[in-house]
Amino acid sequence: MTETSLRQRLRAALPAAMKSRDRVATAALRATLAAIDNAEAVAPAGGEPRGQAIEQVAIGVGATEVARHALTDDEVEQIVRAEVAEREAAADDYDRAGHTDRAEQLRGEARALASIAAEPH
Repeated sequence: MTETSLRQRLRAALPAAMKSRDRVATAALRATLAAIDNAEAVAPAGGEPRGQAIEQVAIGVGATEVARHALTDDEVEQIVRAEVAEREAAADDYDRAGHTDRAEQLRGEARALASIAAEPH
């Protein structure tokens, strides 16, 4: 039996959610996978001047590309937990504002993410 990472389980769950037309799970999975991808992005070097003249810009395919930050399994898990917590907190806010339909949608998204995260590896 091979172990699958949380990221792999999230990526595998997205097409399944889309195929079953589960809009709540699809929205949660897309947002969470985007958050993971964003966390892997490398910040631009602080020393590069902005607004360079065309002759000062690096040219060629990949001239400005930098390797992405590789997240550990623990970091991915932290992002997923943060996404679940963010949805639960926002649902509480919506409840207080009287928007129970939106609150329930967010709780559904949180449940979808939590169930995938809780799956055995």
